[in-house]
Parts: sequence; structure tokens; C-alpha cells
Amino acid sequence: SLEKSWRSGRWPKTKSSMAGLLFPVARVYRLLKRGSYADRVGLGSAIYLAAVLEYLTAEILELAGNAARENKKSRILPHHIQLAVRNDEELNKLFSCVTIAQGGVPPNVLPELLPKRHGLLKPPHKNVLSQEF
Repeated sequence: SLEKSWRSGRWPKTKSSMAGLLFPVARVYRLLKRGSYADRVGLGSAIYLAAVLEYLTAEILELAGNAARENKKSRILPHHIQLAVRNDEELNKLFSCVTIAQGGVPPNVLPELLPKRHGLLKPPHKNVLSQEF
């Protein structure tokens, strides 16, 4: 039982730890069985799905963390997740039909509305003749 395992100092291994994952494999397995997606569900499919979910979450959180850092924020907001997903080509395609709550819209300023740049800044031209006596 759990108490004997605790006293001996050896906890029972979870399916997630055996698979080397952080996401809960047992919960994904239970939800797959309850969801009536198929008559039978193998444990390998739950491990694979948990691994895919963990990878996607890590990818989105990394990009959202970068977006938060660019905006000088220490907390990831829904807007940062929106920016991360919409600026990544593959994630944008995957989440094309998804609306992120409180995500706002990605900034999209037309080039015609930006201030015009009149070439590079040049040092002021000195008239050599006016400096001579």
C-alpha cells in the first residue's frame, strides 16, 4: 500500500515518470478510455499523446516567454501567447481556427503608414572655402 511504500522510502513509480514525461499519462489514458474514441485504448497511445501535448506546450511557452521578455514583462499574458502563435508559421497553421481569449490582435501596421525615411543620416557638409582666410 501507499503507507508501506512511504515508510520504506520507495514511492511507486508513476506512468509519467516511467515514460520520462511531466504531463500526466494516467489522466490522458483515463480520458481516452472515457471519451469512447475506440473500443480499446492502449497505454502506448496515452503516452504518445501526453508527449505530444507536453512538446506543444513547451514550444508555445518558450515563444510566449520570449514575447513577454521583448515587451519587458516578467509574466506571460494571453496577448504574449497570441503573439507567439501568430508569429510562428507552423503554430499559426495548427491554431488557425483557434481564438485565444483576451489575446488581442497581432500588430499589423501597413508600410504606407510608417514615417518615411529620407536615406541615411549624413554628417553636415562643411564648406571648405568659407573656412579659409
